[in-house]
Amino acid sequence: MSQTHVRTRFAPSPTGFMHIGNLRTALYEYLTAKSAGGDFVLRIEDTDQERQVEGAIEKIYST
Repeated sequence: MSQTHVRTRFAPSPTGFMHIGNLRTALYEYLTAKSAGGDFVLRIEDTDQERQVEGAIEKIYST
C-alpha cells in the first residue's frame, strides 16, 4: 500500500472580501491537512481581473 502526502488548498478570488463561509472553509482545509501531517496551501485565484477588488488580496493575507 502506498503512502500519500496530504495537501489541501484554499483558493479565494479577490473579487470581494473574506466572509465567515470563506474562513470556515479555510479552517477546515487547514485542520484536515495538519491532522494528516500534510500541507495547507493558500492560492489566490486571480483569473477574473475585471472584477478584482482593490485591496482584497491584502485583506485575504491579513485575515
